[in-house]
Formats: sequence, structure tokens, C-alpha cells
Amino acid sequence: MSIVQNFPFFSIILAMFSGIVSSVLSGKKARNLSIAMILAVFVLSLSTLAFCWGTGESYTYWMGHFPAPWGNEIRAGILEGVTASLFSLVMVLSVIGGMGHTEQDVEASKQNLFYIMVDLMLSSLLALIYTNDLFTAYVFVEINTIAGCGMIMIRQKGRSLSSAIRYMILSQLGSGLFLIGLSLLYGVTGHLLMSPAKEAVTAIEAAGAYQIPMLMIVAVISVGLAIKSGLYPFHYWIPDTYGYATPTASAILSGLVSKGYIFLLIKIFYRVLGQEHVIASQIVNVLFVFGLAGMVMGSVHAILQRDLRRMIAYSSVAQIGYIYMGIGLGTQAGMVAAVFHVFTHSITKALLFISAVGLYEASGDRKDYHSLRGSGYRARLAGIGFSVGALSMVGFPMLSGFISKLLFASSALQTPGKRLPTLIALAVSTVLNAVYFLRMVITIYSIPGKRTVKTGQTGADAADGTERQNAASDSGSTAGSRVRSTWNLRLAVLCLILLNLALGMFSQPVVRALEAGLEMFA
Repeated sequence: MSIVQNFPFFSIILAMFSGIVSSVLSGKKARNLSIAMILAVFVLSLSTLAFCWGTGESYTYWMGHFPAPWGNEIRAGILEGVTASLFSLVMVLSVIGGMGHTEQDVEASKQNLFYIMVDLMLSSLLALIYTNDLFTAYVFVEINTIAGCGMIMIRQKGRSLSSAIRYMILSQLGSGLFLIGLSLLYGVTGHLLMSPAKEAVTAIEAAGAYQIPMLMIVAVISVGLAIKSGLYPFHYWIPDTYGYATPTASAILSGLVSKGYIFLLIKIFYRVLGQEHVIASQIVNVLFVFGLAGMVMGSVHAILQRDLRRMIAYSSVAQIGYIYMGIGLGTQAGMVAAVFHVFTHSITKALLFISAVGLYEASGDRKDYHSLRGSGYRARLAGIGFSVGALSMVGFPMLSGFISKLLFASSALQTPGKRLPTLIALAVSTVLNAVYFLRMVITIYSIPGKRTVKTGQTGADAADGTERQNAASDSGSTAGSRVRSTWNLRLAVLCLILLNLALGMFSQPVVRALEAGLEMFA
């Protein structure tokens, strides 16, 4: 066995070990260790990708060298390597870009705890990407949930605590349904490793047995992971969760966490249940309908917002709808479009949240539209970054969002029964995206006008009720007491802009890698 084949296992263990070590470090040292660890994981993931691309096939790594059905397995291929590389790169840029506000928002004595959660989050995401064992997947789904709650509530403000509770309740509902589905699957097949389970499912389908239990398994697993990933109408935890966490946490939760659950669902469809069986169960049609609804309703809710963070958060509801719509098409082309949009959304959402930091730093830490007028001139690179992210979400040519929508449209044309609703939803959602994103771009480049403020009120009152007093104190504070856009924020924004452009202008190699990776999945 080549040393490179150990890298997926090393990546997961390295992330978990960093979390353990960070528990005895100061906040600054824990942050530096996390950044170094994530960069190391990025290098290991790229090496794994290069190895699988060179061999042209995936491979299975036996944990403890015990074969199935007794051992635990990791499986790596092109799709896993691409996803792990992108996720680790987005995570390190999110940590770097938001670390100034992390120091401001989190008590000094608890900053190392925040980076412990970041380390655990990365280890859980890597495990969801690489694992070939269903129970291991469930364990790391729970680790992911706990880490996410810790990242949300670390600010210890009223809205952050209530958001963490809402996130925990809905996440546990999704986890419970997922566990029920796994229990039913184990009862029917007698296996938890994905490859033996797939063989048992294939034999059951050929015999025509357990039709109702198999339908329930597909439905319960799909609904459980849909709740955890925020598919409409299970999205109610998203606005507060993304809107009131620290910028780093918002970028990671929005850009990566929900995508980890979607990746796991795709893996189960291909590697356990069989894509043909999932299509025959009609569950993809249900996901398709809810995906279309999310594309439109998420955008409608985003238009109604007056707080920048909540607008970006509701936009995530719409973008997750795009992904599920692609999965719901039930074709290889639709799945490629969905996975490509996972990458697009990961990069673009991190860019939007990190750029938003620079915009409201330049506006007295206010997030309402009126206070952000002209912020694109006061924080130039942040304004450019937000504009690039907004145009990408709208589908501007040369950006990754344009390629995503092109792939969705092309895959819809190959699916006669779903062609018309898909194209209509794409058109309507694109127009709605343009309404709220371009309105925001126009706002940050508009000259600020005069505004009459009633006694005791600030411009943030209408948008952020629980932080009114903080906004008022910020507006009266000196410029030196506010966080300024530093090299780390500018570096993160610049790198995310380049990533978005690269994914948009050089999309064909990525699409070919996704096609090859999905073939290895099956």
C-alpha cells in the first residue's frame, strides 16, 4: 500500500488530535494550530486526489486492517479528493478572514474552545466524505452537530443562544430520522458497511422483497438529511444560525456544514441504496418539488430582509434548493450539476460572509441597508468581494454561479418530464436573486444620504432587535475601538474571489472530475 493511501485517515486523525491539543493552548496558539492543521489537511487531500486521478480508480482503506464485514473502512476516490481539498481550503480562508471578529466576539478565555469546535467540524466533514461505514457516518453527524452548536453559542448573546437551541432541536430531529433509517436498513440487510449493504439491497430488489420497508428507509434517510442540510421548508434554523454567529462560524456553517450532509446523502444514494432504486421509489420527485420551492421561497424571504447577514442566510435556503433540484432530476447530468453547485455555494457563501465583515466594519458595525450605503467605497476590497459573490449567485458569466445555472439548465433539457418546471424555476429564481443581490450591490456603492434618527434609536434597530444597545454603543464609540479590515480579511477575500473566478473560467476539468468521481461512487 502506498503511503498516500493513508492520507485520508491521517487527515481525520490530525484534525481530531489538533482539537485535543488546542484544549490546553491559549486562544492565539489554538488558532495558529488550527490554521496549520487545515493547511496540512489541504495538502494531504490534494495528494489523495492526485493519486486517485493517476490510478483512475478509487480504493478502500481498512481501519486496523480488518476486512469486511468486521472492520471499519475508508474509501477514497476522485470526488472525495476534490471535495476534501475544496472544503479544507474554504475552511482555512474562513478562519483567516474572520479571526479578527472572533477575537472581538469571543471571550479571551474561551477562544481556544472555538478553535476546538473548528477542528472537530473539519474532522467530522472529512469523515462524512471518506467513510465507507454507515454507523461511523452517524457518529460524525452527531460530532458535526455538537461542533456547530458550540460555534454558534460561543458568543454567549441572547440571539446566539436561542439560535443554537433551535439549531440543536432541528438537527437532532434530522439525526433521529437518519438513525431510524440506518436501523431499518441494518435490520433488512444485516450490514453497516456500504459495499456489503449495497450487495444485500441489490439482492432484495431482485427478489422483490421488503418493498415497503425499503421505501421507508429511502424516505426516512432522505428527510433526515434534508432537515439537517436546511432544505425548504425545514429551513427555520438557518436565518438566525447564520445571521448571528461569528463571521467565521457563519462562513463555515453556510458554506460547508450543510454540504457535508448533502454529500453523505449522495453517497448513500449511489453506494448503498442504488441510484436506480432511489429513482424507482419516487423520493427524487419529492426532493425535486421541495428544491423548486426552496429556490423561489428562499429568494422571496431574502428580498424581505433589511439586515445584510439575514439576507445572505436566506439566500442559502434558495441555493440549497438548487442542489436538491439537481438531485431530484434523477439523472447523471443533474447530479453533476448539483455537486458542482455544492462547490460553487461553498466558495461564494464564504466570500459573501467574509466580505460582509469588511462592509459593516466600515459602517460602525451596523448591518442594516441604510447604514451600509457607501460602504463599498469605505472598504474597497470587501465591496469588490461582495459584488463578485453577488454576481456569481445571480449567474454572471465568467463566475462559478453562471456555470452552475448552465449545468442545471442543460441537465433539465435532458429530462423531458421535468424540463419545463426546472427552467421556469431557474428563470424566476434568477430574477429574484438579481433583485436582492444587485439591490445590495447598488446600496454599498450609493452615496449616503441624511437620515433622521429618533431619540434612543439607531439604524440597526429595525434589523437586529437583540443587538440594539450594542449597535448604539458602537455608533458612539471611537473609530479605534472597532475592528478594522486587516491583512487577514483582505487575503481571504482576495483568495475567495480568485477561487470563484477559477471555478467559473476553468470549469471543464472540474466537471470531468465530478463525472469520473460519480462513476467511481457507483
